[in-house]
Amino acid sequence: MRFIALGLAGFMLVACSHKDKNAPLAFVPADTPYAVANLATLDDDTRTALLTQADAQLPAQLAQLNAMADDMAAKDPDTARLLRAFGAELKGQTVETFAAHAGIDVKGRAAFYGLGLAPVLRFDLSDPAMFEEFIARLETAYGKKLDAAQEDKQAYRRHVSTASGTEVILAIVGKQAVIALLPDTATPSLLRQALGLDRPKKSLQDDGRLKTLAKAKGYKDWLVGQLDLTRALPLLASGNDPLFGAIEKARAQAESAKTGEPVANQLQTPPSCAIDAARIAARVPALSFGYTRLDPKHQDARFDIALASDISEAFARLKVDLPGLGTAGTAPFDLSIALPVMSLRTFWSAQADAVAAKPFTCPKLTDLNDEFAKLGAAMQQAAIPPFGDMLGLRVALDTLVAAKNTSLPTFSGRLVLGTSNPAGLLATGQMMVPSLARLKLAADGKPIPLPQDLANMVGQPAWLAMSPHALAIGIGAGEDAKLAETLNTPVGDAGRMLRMHLNGAMYLSWLQLMEDKADSLAAATATISRGDDSSLGTDNDDAATEAAANAARSKAQFAVMKAQAERVDSIDAEMHVDDDGMVITSQTVLK
Repeated sequence: MRFIALGLAGFMLVACSHKDKNAPLAFVPADTPYAVANLATLDDDTRTALLTQADAQLPAQLAQLNAMADDMAAKDPDTARLLRAFGAELKGQTVETFAAHAGIDVKGRAAFYGLGLAPVLRFDLSDPAMFEEFIARLETAYGKKLDAAQEDKQAYRRHVSTASGTEVILAIVGKQAVIALLPDTATPSLLRQALGLDRPKKSLQDDGRLKTLAKAKGYKDWLVGQLDLTRALPLLASGNDPLFGAIEKARAQAESAKTGEPVANQLQTPPSCAIDAARIAARVPALSFGYTRLDPKHQDARFDIALASDISEAFARLKVDLPGLGTAGTAPFDLSIALPVMSLRTFWSAQADAVAAKPFTCPKLTDLNDEFAKLGAAMQQAAIPPFGDMLGLRVALDTLVAAKNTSLPTFSGRLVLGTSNPAGLLATGQMMVPSLARLKLAADGKPIPLPQDLANMVGQPAWLAMSPHALAIGIGAGEDAKLAETLNTPVGDAGRMLRMHLNGAMYLSWLQLMEDKADSLAAATATISRGDDSSLGTDNDDAATEAAANAARSKAQFAVMKAQAERVDSIDAEMHVDDDGMVITSQTVLK
């Protein structure tokens, strides 16, 4: 999977798609459940900028890779050793120098796609001989040769993981490399498709689906991807997909060794599972994504979630009167979320009724029947004021600083509760907090200081203000002057569900707080895992080892995020529903 991830990261930086018989998309079946490909060429400046970004993240990603290898060492030591060998090949190099030494064409074509659920990565090589030398170096670091095999006259290498029931195959086909994750007992037909020896009757290049998708959604041709859930979910649930079936069989064999439960019993999948999966997929048929702007200073992306028509119709024309939802925020962290409880209640009650009328019968999905029953009951209670009057929530933070000797950070900012009955919400608060009863608040946006006992609880001055559509609180020096403006910002337009603004400094503050919390949790977990009872023996040692591996992986993940955040000037995002489904867009400005 790390081989595949590296290749995918490489082709996200590059592009060049020609309509020829050896283009990667020419090998992708038109009915693939998922595909990601590059359809056009990046300019040199943008490619350089993205490579620089990748280089900044590479050390932390290597640390994460090694942590993953440590984590799987006990269950699959052979694969763990191969991961470490791959990490050693990357250590001390930039992404571009690694690609050059490995003969990978960073200006070439690539496609990542599924043969069923089995992932295949095909990408151009600048020098096949150098890629062969890279494999030889990898084998030396690994400590042994990868298994050599041949299909017709096409040679390939394979690494089998009996623990997962899978194999990674690696081949040089002409001037392209092919890396695929297949079941360890892959049929000749599946193997030949992965190697490209047998072409699909109709390819994604013939189909032109990604090109059409890019034009319809405004994706640039640099990177376009789609996940077709109407194909993927039934494959996943039916037990008929070769890769997923092999993974499930390996899991069942391991479980059988522990419990004695027969493997055949664990692998039984009734026909209803594929039917239920198709039913779910009909509600959310597909996901797609792509860049809408990409240059050295900007990374704008769009993510589309196709929805069944009744879902789209329920929200596409819904206008939520939440101040701030109608315009981009300006605070260092500014988040507005539409939560129109009455509309959500109507929608989810209808979904619960539909499941009650026609329950899921697949054993893997019957838990959903109980969950929807609980949801239906909860929706009945949601109508009770003041919760039933809720329209949304806005959080605007001006400062956020980790505080010493306390788990809570210090902050200043504003909280806005959108509601169709702000006076009723205030009255409820006054009944629950007697000191609020003394406040006389009008719906004119003018701030009133909170009683001193409440201000003492937050350790800062605080104010309350009200408008016809919201109740707002400001916490911190100077926040009273911002409350009226906050309550008068535009409300959401039709279909708008979310807006967010985050600047780079606040992004780093959030990450630091999250890392501090993760470190504290990891330390507590490690203490519990070590324990003081020697009778716990090996099990306790294993728990401590796993806790250490998890902590290392967490460190690596935060290092990656912080390296990226250091380069960020601002991030803006929004989410809305239109007639086709849900659309999420983001705009990242880099320093």
